Amino acid sequence: MKNTPTIDMNFVSDRALRGAVRRRHWQLAPLFVFALAGCASAGSSGPSAKSVSKIADQAIAGSGIRVIDVTDVIAHQILNQNRPALFSEQLGEGNARSPEIGPGDIIDISIIEAPPAVLFTRSLGGTVDSPGGTVKSNTVASGLELPQQQIDLSGRISVPFAGSIQAAGRTPQEIEREIARRLHGKAHDPQVVVRRVGNATATVAVLGEVQQSGRVPLTGKGERLLEVLASSGGTTQPINKSVVQITRGDRTVTLPLSTVVADARQNIILQPSDVVTVAFQPYTFTALGAIGTNSEVPLEATSVSLSQALGRVGGLADNRANVKGVFIFRFEDPAALDPQLLVNARTTPDGKIPVIYRVDMSDPATLLVAQRFPIKNKDVLYVANAPLTDFAKFVNIVASLTFTAVNLGNTVAQ
Repeated sequence: MKNTPTIDMNFVSDRALRGAVRRRHWQLAPLFVFALAGCASAGSSGPSAKSVSKIADQAIAGSGIRVIDVTDVIAHQILNQNRPALFSEQLGEGNARSPEIGPGDIIDISIIEAPPAVLFTRSLGGTVDSPGGTVKSNTVASGLELPQQQIDLSGRISVPFAGSIQAAGRTPQEIEREIARRLHGKAHDPQVVVRRVGNATATVAVLGEVQQSGRVPLTGKGERLLEVLASSGGTTQPINKSVVQITRGDRTVTLPLSTVVADARQNIILQPSDVVTVAFQPYTFTALGAIGTNSEVPLEATSVSLSQALGRVGGLADNRANVKGVFIFRFEDPAALDPQLLVNARTTPDGKIPVIYRVDMSDPATLLVAQRFPIKNKDVLYVANAPLTDFAKFVNIVASLTFTAVNLGNTVAQ
């Protein structure tokens, strides 16, 4: 009888197991493909410095967005152009208002006739000096106390025995002399007193975030801006988060209220018909990317420098920040830019130009420039990741997937 060959069952079992492991590895291959495809954006907090810088080339091609490297010259130019318009420069120091009467004002008129009275026989009470002291007398003089009257739209008033008199555009003293002149020859040595008791023309309108909105009358003293705000009860919001706007005719100028408080020159004398509006405007900038804290940061109604802004958000993240990839995204006023940059530039509906300011923090001189470069309201401060940071993320993902595959293979082999 021939010997029948025997089959080593252990060999068959090991071979089948190895085949199963290889099949499992092939099944895991698609997982590596998808993982590697997504590594470019895994964990990214925004665009890379390279992709942002590419916009500079695209701007030449017509994208309309400008990329500007921040230098000492640029910082000086931006700082000067973005300096707010001051009340003292745009509106002037101002003068105390003229005491002239205007339409709508209410005046009080008293006419006194020395004795012996000829025209006005009604006695006016008063006091006279005598050797025994001051005594009351009902016969000091005669006169007429007219009811209070309002200056009509034509600027005139009516006085008995004097007729219609032009009052608008005249001071109370000028009106007194005009009435006395017209009564000359009719009354005996007439004396006239004119007082303004209702001020309708020399007022300032105060609106917005104040305790009491309304009209504030001006006197010949010359009320200043902060005095008028105080007479309205003051602001309802913190000073460092409020702006004050003055409208005079067709001109409107706005300043942070904190600037007016700090600079006495901006506490100007208000003029009749000025409109003062106080608004709550918390200025902020947004910080994103490889920094200590991603957040919206208040500006206390004024701009801060780039170095101050970085300090407020904890500075650059040492383990992942690209020191050559610090950017400020801003809609800039065209007046602050070089005229050559305005060619083919894209503009927003309000006339602003989208600009990306690029800062190289690896240059020690930039630390000095950053102290002058202003961060403005609604700016976006972005710090890109360093290139090696993205590579390290890629390596970590590949290593993690590799160890996962090995562990799965070992599990199947057991």
